[in-house]
Amino acid sequence: MRRRLFLQTGLVATLGTPLLAAWDDKGFEGAAQILQRATESGQVHAAVLHVQRKDIHASRHFGQSQSKDAMFLLGSISKPICVTALMRLYDQGEFQLTDRARRYLPEFTGSGRDDITILQLLTHVSGLPDQLPNNNALRAAHAPQSEFVKQALRTPLLFAPGTRYQYSSMAILLATHIAERISGVPILELVDRTVLQPLGMKHSAAGRGHFQLEQLTPVQTERAAVESGAGDPGAKNWDWNSPYWRGLGATWGGVHASAPDVARFLHEFLSCQGQAVKPETARLMTRNHNPSGLTPRGLGFNVGKLAGSPGCSERTFGHTGSTGTLCWADPATETICVVLTSLPGRAVQPHPRELAAAKIAEHAATRAE
Repeated sequence: MRRRLFLQTGLVATLGTPLLAAWDDKGFEGAAQILQRATESGQVHAAVLHVQRKDIHASRHFGQSQSKDAMFLLGSISKPICVTALMRLYDQGEFQLTDRARRYLPEFTGSGRDDITILQLLTHVSGLPDQLPNNNALRAAHAPQSEFVKQALRTPLLFAPGTRYQYSSMAILLATHIAERISGVPILELVDRTVLQPLGMKHSAAGRGHFQLEQLTPVQTERAAVESGAGDPGAKNWDWNSPYWRGLGATWGGVHASAPDVARFLHEFLSCQGQAVKPETARLMTRNHNPSGLTPRGLGFNVGKLAGSPGCSERTFGHTGSTGTLCWADPATETICVVLTSLPGRAVQPHPRELAAAKIAEHAATRAE
C-alpha cells in the first residue's frame, strides 16, 4: 500500500516520524513560511501549498483558506486540464495532431487559416492572439463561450502560422472546441467525464459545477490582469469573482480545483498510469513540439526548465495561472509542487507563489544529488 502523509497547519512539529524526516523539513517548511508570512501580512488573502515526492504528500493551508481542499480559480492551469479531454479523443483515433483545424471547423478558413494544424493550436504557434480585441466587451455582455468561439474563428492572425510563438488563449479555445465538434458533448461535461472523474478530482469543476459561489476562493481582483477587469469597479459583474465568469468555464482559464486535485492531475502525467490518457499520450503531451528557436511547449503544458522553478530539470512540465496559481512536476526528482494563492500573478514580483515553489525545487534537487 502506498504511504501518504498529509501535513496541515499546526501538525508538522508534532509528526517527528522517519517519513517526515524524508523531507528533511527544509524545503516544505521554507515554502510554508513564505506563504505564512504573506498571508499574515495581508499581502495574500488565501493560499494552499501541496507537495508530493514519490509516495509522500504534504499539504498546508493559509490565511482565509479553511482547508487543504479549498478551491481556487486556476486561471491558465485550466489549459492542460481541458486539453487532456481533447487528447482522450486522440487516444480513440478521432483525430491526428497534423490534421488541419478546418477539417473540424470548416468556417476556420481564409486569410492564412487553412493550413493551421491542431498541433499548432496546442503549442501557441498558430498566429491567433491571446485574447480577442473586444474581450472586455464580450465579458461585460456575459457572452457564452460559443460567442468567443465564433469570434475567435474569424479574428485576424498576428503572423503566419508556425513562424513565431505567441501565447494564445484563443488557440486553446478553438482546440478544445474541436473536442466538442468531434464528440458532440459540451466541453465542460467532457472535461468532467474524461478528466476530473477518472482522476478522482472531487474538489474540482470545469466552471462552477455543482459548487456554490461561496465555496470558491475569491481572487484579489484589485490587482488582476487587464483582461479580467484589473480591479475596475465597473467590471464587478464580469470579473474573475463574478457569477458569470465563475460559471462560464472558459477552457483557457475557468477551471476550479483544490491543490491536492491539481497534484492528482499532474501525477497522471508523472506516473503515466493511463487513467485519463494512454501512457504514451501522457508522454507526448509533456515533451516539446516546437522547433528550435521558438519557446518550448508541450500539448497544453509548458515544458522544460522554465516550466518549473530554479533547480528544476529540462524534463519539467506544468503551468501557471494569472489568478495567482502555479504548478509543476519534475520527473528527475519525482516531485510535484502546487501553490494556489488568491493574489494575481501580475500583482507583485517576485510573487510569493514563485518564492515558495523555488524552495521546493531547491530542496528536491539537493535530495536528488
